[in-house]
Amino acid sequence: MAWNVFKFCTALRGLGSIMILLVLGVVGVTYYAVVLCNYGPALTAGGFDSLVAVLILIVFHALLAMLLWSYFSVVFTDPGGVPPNYRPLVDQERGEMDPLEASESVPLATPDSTHTRIRYCRKCNQLKPPRCHHCSVCGRCVLKMDHHCVWVVNCVGALNYKYFLLFLFYTFLETTVVTAALLPRFIVFFSDEEIPGSPSTLATTFFAFVLNLAFALSVFGFLIMHISLVAANTTTIEAYEKKTTARWRYDLGRKRNFEQVFGTVQSYWFIPAYSDEDLRRMPALQGLEYPTKPDFDTQEF
Repeated sequence: MAWNVFKFCTALRGLGSIMILLVLGVVGVTYYAVVLCNYGPALTAGGFDSLVAVLILIVFHALLAMLLWSYFSVVFTDPGGVPPNYRPLVDQERGEMDPLEASESVPLATPDSTHTRIRYCRKCNQLKPPRCHHCSVCGRCVLKMDHHCVWVVNCVGALNYKYFLLFLFYTFLETTVVTAALLPRFIVFFSDEEIPGSPSTLATTFFAFVLNLAFALSVFGFLIMHISLVAANTTTIEAYEKKTTARWRYDLGRKRNFEQVFGTVQSYWFIPAYSDEDLRRMPALQGLEYPTKPDFDTQEF
């Protein structure tokens, strides 16, 4: 009998707050290395070194504040669940079904029943809105689910996807700044110069540099992948499901695709929040309704 890999996903629930503590631990080590061991003491050195220290500490703390704001917004924001007694007002899924969803769809009794289907989750025993998927870790259906992220101990879905992207963005900026700031100290380790500081501060600086460099490189690749997904108005799951699909019904062009995630008010693009105006007039931000191409042929998928 084939082993169901999704049963292993339930073990991820046990991680719980451990992953949050791990993230805070990385932040703590980085803060100690940058602020307490290196650039905090440099403030009293005077001259150009003090000016550089001030600039680095200002940028470091600003990015750290945005990183933590975005991170806890992802952690504590519900990604979106299917409302009780949900019923679609109109046909929302037509044509050839996604490979992973075909077994969970049922015909809709309309005049065009050949091409009309509504998706149904047999695990939750309820209808599924468009772009909704069942999470084996959370044990429920999530609106516009992208993936379950162990780092945030939460699903990434319609209501917190923007916050997740901002978390990646600010993590990349912060780790890049830290790597660049600690690089001169790291180079000294491999020179013949005398290295000031205690063994503990030197070890912390070395470890923080390697750790932030590794995170910067890995997060950069992940960030590029999600930028491409936003540009195509798709998710990680949908990108897998539509590998053989020539056209995508939700691709409205890069500008509108971006607005479907970040909203239309530019002053809110870089903070983990939405304007009341966008929440009021953009149903896509609520996760239940999504505009499609006006000229999309319902017989093609």
